[in-house]
Amino acid sequence: MENKRLHKFANDWLIEATIDSIQEKYSNGELTAKEVVLLYLDRISNFDSALKSVIEINPDAIQIAMALDAERKENGPRGPLHGIPVLLKDNLDTNDKMHTSAGSLALADSYAQEDSYVAYLLREAGAIILGKTNMTEWANFMTEGMPSGYSSRGGQTLNPYGPGKFDVGGSSAGSGSAIAANFAVVAIGTETSGSILSPSSQNSLVGIKPTVGLVSRSGIIPIAHTQDTAGPMARTVKDAAYLLSAISKVDHRDSITYTSRVLPSTDFTQFLAVDGLKGARIGIAREVYFDYLSKNKLAVMDQAINKLKELGATVIEDVRIPSSKNKWNYDVLTYEFKVDLNNYLRNIDTSLPIHNLADLIAFNKQNEEKMLKYGQVLLEKAEKTSGTLKEKEYIEALESDHYHSTINGIDYVLEHNQLDAVVFPNNFGAGIPAKAGYPSITIPAGYTPEGEPVGITFTGTAYSEPTLIKLAYSFEQGTKFRIPPKL
Repeated sequence: MENKRLHKFANDWLIEATIDSIQEKYSNGELTAKEVVLLYLDRISNFDSALKSVIEINPDAIQIAMALDAERKENGPRGPLHGIPVLLKDNLDTNDKMHTSAGSLALADSYAQEDSYVAYLLREAGAIILGKTNMTEWANFMTEGMPSGYSSRGGQTLNPYGPGKFDVGGSSAGSGSAIAANFAVVAIGTETSGSILSPSSQNSLVGIKPTVGLVSRSGIIPIAHTQDTAGPMARTVKDAAYLLSAISKVDHRDSITYTSRVLPSTDFTQFLAVDGLKGARIGIAREVYFDYLSKNKLAVMDQAINKLKELGATVIEDVRIPSSKNKWNYDVLTYEFKVDLNNYLRNIDTSLPIHNLADLIAFNKQNEEKMLKYGQVLLEKAEKTSGTLKEKEYIEALESDHYHSTINGIDYVLEHNQLDAVVFPNNFGAGIPAKAGYPSITIPAGYTPEGEPVGITFTGTAYSEPTLIKLAYSFEQGTKFRIPPKL
C-alpha cells in the first residue's frame, strides 16, 4: 500500500483484528471504516487469487463506509457492527450491485430484487457488506462427488492452512476460507447439514449453526425448509456472538422465526462467561462419530476433552445416542428441494432463463462442458418428485428423521445423562442436530502435526444457544488454540 500508515496496520494489526479492536480504532480516531475496507480489499487482492474464496466485491463498499463514518461523527455508532466489513455466502440475496447465484453460472446474471432479511438486518446494524463468498454449487445439493468449495461460477476454493492439501469444507467454503485468511472480520454461512460446521472446523474458525427459527431464511436460496439456516462464521466466539445477535430477529415472512420468542434475549454477548465450563456436564459422543478420525485427529480431540476437564467440566465419556447407527438418508431434502427452489426461482428477474428446477437442469445440459463437470444427479432426482410434498415416502421420512434426531436422539442423550451439551469432532455429528433443527457451535481444538485444523463441536437442544456460547467461550478463553494461517 502507498499509504505507509495503512501499510503498517495491514502487516501487523489487521491479521487477527476483532470487532472490538476495530471499534477501538474507530473510537480513538486511528482508523476510519473507509480505511478498514481498503485494508481488507488490499488483502483480498494480494492473496485471494490463490484461494478463490471471494466470488465478488461490493462496488459500493467504500462509499457505504464513508457514509457510516459521517454518521458516526454526527450521531455516534449504531452498535458493535457499525462500520464492520462482513462477507456473505453467495446464496443470500442482496438488493445492490452484486449478484446472487448459489455459485452457478445459471444465475450469474441474477440480481436480487430485495435484500434477504439477514442482509437487511446487517445493514440496519451498520455493517458493511464487503462482498460475496464462493460456495459449493447449489449448497452441495447438485450432485454426488463434487469437491467441497467447487462451483461453476467461482471455481475451486482452497483451504488457507493447506491449499490443495486439506479439505476446505463445504458448502460455506468461501466464507470459511475468507475469514480464516482474514479477508473480513466475520462472514455469514448457511447450513442444511454441516455446511457451517464443516468449513468452520476445517479453517480453524468459530461457526454457529443456529436453531432453525432463530435466523430468518427469507431471501436465501434454499435446499430444504425444515433444515436450512444461516449463521455466523468468525475467528472468535465473541465476534460470532455479535453477528448472531444482529441477525436474530422475528421475520413476518418466515413463520418459524416466531418460535424464537422462547429466548428471553437475543443479545448473545451476555453469555460470554470465562468460567462457563465450571460445573457443566458434557457428554462425549464417541460411538460412530469418533470412528471417522485419523490417529492424529483423535489425539487432538482427546487433548481437547482433557482441557474440558481442566476447565471444570464434568465429562461423561462414551454417551450413546440411540439413533447413532441408523441408516440415515436425505429423502426429506430431495422432496423439499424442488418445492423450495421453485418458490425461490419464480421470483427472480423474468429476463433470466431459469425459473424452476426443470429450467436449471435443461440449462446445465445445454452448457454441459461448463456446468456438468460432476453431473447433476441430485437435481434430476429431486425433479422426479411431484413438488406437492404429498408423497408417503416424504411424510414417513420427515416423521422418522424428527423422531430419531430429537426424542430418540439429541434430547434422549441430554436428558438421560443430564447433560448441558454433547461433544462431536469437527462436523461429524452434524447430521442429527441438522435433522432436528437444533443448534451447534464449533471452535478450534488444535492442529494435527501436518497443520490441519481440528474443531470441537458442542450441540444442544432447541434454542440452547446461550448455553452453547457460554461453553464455547470458556473453552476458547481457556485454550486459545487458534493460530492464523501463513499466506
